[in-house]
Formats: sequence, structure tokens, C-alpha cells
Amino acid sequence: MAKQKPRTLSGFMELLPPRQAQFERMVELLRQSYSRYGFTPLDTPVIEASEVLLAKAGGETEKQIYRFTKGDSDLSLRFDLTVPLAKYVALHYAELSFPFRRFQIGKVYRGERAQRGRFREFYQADIDVIGDGRLDIVNEAEIPAIICQTFTALGLKRFQIRVNNRKVLGGFYAMLGLTEKAGDVMRTVDKLPKIGSDKVRDMLTGEEIALTGEQADEILRFISITGSNKTVLNSLEAYRGRHELFDQGLDELSTVVKYLGAFGVPEEKFAVDLTIARGLDYYTGTVYETFMTDHPEIGSICSGGRYDNLAEYYTDKQLPGVGISIGLTRLFYVLEEQGYLNDTLVTAPADVLILPMTDDLSPAIAFATRLRQAGIRAQLYTEQKKFKQKMSYADRLGVPFAAFLGEDEIKQGKVSLKDMSTGEQKLLDADQAAQAVLEALEERRNAAPIQEPEK
Repeated sequence: MAKQKPRTLSGFMELLPPRQAQFERMVELLRQSYSRYGFTPLDTPVIEASEVLLAKAGGETEKQIYRFTKGDSDLSLRFDLTVPLAKYVALHYAELSFPFRRFQIGKVYRGERAQRGRFREFYQADIDVIGDGRLDIVNEAEIPAIICQTFTALGLKRFQIRVNNRKVLGGFYAMLGLTEKAGDVMRTVDKLPKIGSDKVRDMLTGEEIALTGEQADEILRFISITGSNKTVLNSLEAYRGRHELFDQGLDELSTVVKYLGAFGVPEEKFAVDLTIARGLDYYTGTVYETFMTDHPEIGSICSGGRYDNLAEYYTDKQLPGVGISIGLTRLFYVLEEQGYLNDTLVTAPADVLILPMTDDLSPAIAFATRLRQAGIRAQLYTEQKKFKQKMSYADRLGVPFAAFLGEDEIKQGKVSLKDMSTGEQKLLDADQAAQAVLEALEERRNAAPIQEPEK
């Protein structure tokens, strides 16, 4: 029988154990951060009926969908976590309490061309707040606070959340008589950080959008308003009174900026940025994008915004919301590539590897039980190997400690505990050994998975 060469499909990430442990630590901290703000965990099926999943799809999204049949069923893999949320809220509307605050961390699938940092199977980490009929603006101010707290907990320090409001942009384009073209203009302006102002101007004045040179220049002047948040808002006040939608958006943007400080977000961590538009049409109010300060070329690592009607394809009820999404797999890939992963983090599957040195395993088993009762991860190694091979196994796992129980230790009711990083070995009783491990690992076990290079 011919052997099949093992391989992983292109666009699918598969990690070795230490990196997987770091990824899981990131997920753990995200769960803790989101829970701290009153979000409930949610999981939805990876596979949905195609007619349900594709109710609001079209264009490129539909081309990228993984779709298949099983018997008479037309099925698709979810391509994001927002559409399944819309279905979930519409289906369980009568059983939910609003505002409904949920977080979800799960895999999604897109059949796009696999390339550096872009995956076909990847984890997204989303939070959304869904209102019933109305949703207070304060929720839009709280979202950047959650982004800030979350990335800080992960160990990221140099990042900035950029905030804008689609109503400000929509109102401004209405002043120029460009309401019909506003969506195309916003999608084009959204490309500004990637392609620069000259190419954006060329696209705006090209055949597809067909703005005049004066209109394009006025747009570029508007979105280039910069300075402190106060300066930008003061500059926008000069446009007040010319269009109702603009005035409403400016009021909302000012409110968000006002409350960010109360939520504990340092001013240097957020900025009003009029170039932020988000390419998706369903955003209707506040929009966010988050960038690594030292690596703007990477693009946004967390984005989202306000939308007026989450579940319009499933129900007549008005369900406005605000949310953000982190492409977690891509972020992890970027952090590894840039050398941001904290390699001092304990990634071994056990804190202590117990090596019995006698035929009777009872004392070693009892010691393992004692350690686990103390909250220490303990692995019992009972394979009949030479001592050198046992130690090689401990080294390869990267366990912080090894414990030996030979005849001498057992007679004294003690264990020999070896610190694998320093080579120091001590003879201790079970309780002393447990305490020594807990004290030594307290900081390392709770370390952040991201460690930024020193500037």
C-alpha cells in the first residue's frame, strides 16, 4: 500500500505545541476581557443552510463561500460571525434580554486566494451589543475602551484606535451633492492608507466614480483635517448647520470622544481620523480601526462599527448594534513574524514532570495527585527509558521543573525538585515542593503572550 505524503492545505494554519499554547493564552485573555464588560459567550454552527447564510451575501462574498450539498441539503460554511449572530438573534428574539451583549471566538472559512498573512480557515474574535429598537450612543464609546483594555492585557502597548462617524462623511458628501455616490467614495477613501492620496484622487475622478477635480480636492482636504481630537472636532464645527446628517454625526462623534476618557482610554491611544470609513455599507454611525503604531503597513488589526439593523433579512424587528472583530489568526501570524510573541511564557503542557526511579509507582502517583490538588499541572512519566532519554523528553517539552522520586527520597518522605532553567536541585517534602513551584511560576504563568521589542 502506497504511503500518502502528509500535508496541510494552503491557507490553513497548523501550529506546533508551544505556539498553540501561546495562541490559546491569547484566546483565554480575550475571553476574560470580554467577560469583564458583561458580554456572554456564544457559539453558533460552523455549517448553516445556504439560504440562511447567504440571505445578505452577494458579489465577492458569495464567490468565496465554501458551499456543498449533503443529500438534498444545500449547505455552506460560515464566512464570518456576524451573519450567524443575526440569524441567532432573530431566531431567539423572544428569549433574549436586550441590549444583548455577546462575544464569540470561532473559526470562519473563505475560499479566497491564500497568501502571506491571509488564510482560508481562521479564527475571528467578535463582540457585539444588539439593541431592541434603539441602542444608546454610550455603547459606541465603550467599544474603544474594550479594544484598549483587551490589547493592553495581551501585552500590546504601541497601538492606536482611530474613530470616525459615517454620518459625518455622509453629511459632508451630501453637502457636495454626492449622496448617490457616497458609498463608492467612502470605499475609495478607505484605501487611502494603502495607496496614497494621488491614487485615491485618480480613482475618484476616474470613469467609475467620475467626480470633478474640484470635488475630489475638496474631499481630500476634508479628510486631511488632523491634529488633536479637540482640534479635529473644532475644525468640523465650521461645517455645522449645512446638513442635518452631518450635524447628527458630529454630535455622536463628540459624545464618543467625551466618554472615552471616562472609560479610561488614554488620549494617545485613540484619534479622530476622517479617513476611516470602513468599506462595508452596513455601517451607519461610529466606525473604528486599530493599528500597531510601529507597523502601520500591516493595516487594521481590529475594526468594526455601528449598524442600524442587524437582522433585517430575517425579521421585521429593528435591531441596531455596534461591534468589532479581531482577525485572530492573522494577528497571531503578524505578531510571530514581527517577533512580538513572548517566548518566556510557559508553553509546556505541564509545570512539573515527575520521574519515578523505583518499581513501586505509588509514591510518585501520590505526589502527582498532591500537586494537582494545589493547582499545579503535573505529568507522570512512566516509560521504561534510560535516565538521559527521560531528561531529553523533559527538555523537549520545556517543562519548568522535574521531580525525582528514588529510594532515598521515598525513605525520607521527600522529592528532589530540579529547576530546569537554572539546574538547581533541592530536596523538599511534597508541600514545600508544591509551594516552590507555585511561587516560581506565578509571574510566568500569568505573563502576557505579547512582548513588544524594546524601542
